[in-house]
Amino acid sequence: MLWRAQRSERQFPMTSIKGSILRSVPNSTPVNDIMTIVHEDGGVIIEDFLTEGQVRALNSDIDVAIGAIDPGAKYDDSFMIDFHGRNTKRLTRMFETSETFRTEVLDLDLFHALGDAVFLEESGTFWMTTAQVIEIGPGNSAQPLHRDLENWPLFVTLGPSGPEAGINFLTALTDFTEENGATRIIPGSHTWPDFEDRGTPEMTVPVEMKAGSAALYLGKTVHGGGENRTKNQYRRAMSIALQASYLTPEEPWPFLVDVEDVRPLPERVQSILGFRSQYPKGSPGLYNVDFADLADHLKLTSSGG
Repeated sequence: MLWRAQRSERQFPMTSIKGSILRSVPNSTPVNDIMTIVHEDGGVIIEDFLTEGQVRALNSDIDVAIGAIDPGAKYDDSFMIDFHGRNTKRLTRMFETSETFRTEVLDLDLFHALGDAVFLEESGTFWMTTAQVIEIGPGNSAQPLHRDLENWPLFVTLGPSGPEAGINFLTALTDFTEENGATRIIPGSHTWPDFEDRGTPEMTVPVEMKAGSAALYLGKTVHGGGENRTKNQYRRAMSIALQASYLTPEEPWPFLVDVEDVRPLPERVQSILGFRSQYPKGSPGLYNVDFADLADHLKLTSSGG
């Protein structure tokens, strides 16, 4: 990729946490500079990714829905119980739950520009894997360390030389602290030669950030939710993951979302939700209808509507 060869002269602020360094940048930082850090460290904090008003609106949109969810995994499997967290709530189907998410977050310029920077040259088009709120409650143990690309096992075999399967914008809806379960990342783990090596908790860095900031990290980067050691704090995050469009997403948006609700949205939002055909690099098109774009079949206009 072009941006891999670009080296930024800009100096970024760093946060030192118990001897470890986690870099952060303002949301006005040029995309190439953000990606320079991401590909050096495996992740970066983008300050004020969402405005204070958007954070308030999102929390208001989801409070009732997440309050109705029981914590813990929905699987009778010991690993998944630990992975999902015994006192962790996960709210999916964000498109239906939050108007702020549908009309504002999904159309953020920086969100799409970073998706373009990661996927367009190497893989072509991209779409959304999942969008879910993850609320870690008091006493919840640390999540097992993992890489998000493990959803598609081939990428574990390909290792660091493989294409980027996905990225995650882990966006804080409450302040993240080491005590309340801030996600932990191993900087540099995206370059390890063996992706079956997930490191150890001692190698991780806590992603401490204010509500509204987002940790952008690669699917190749080892991470996991932190232990919530507090008695009464709930760490709430919104995970918005993008992936190369030749891979199957976690959430099947076209089966969950009514096309009439998608019709007024911008083309780029329709595309990441799977209501337009996908064009991986070198492909004449996938997800087509009679060899024509899905949007034509659905009678979607190029500007929404």
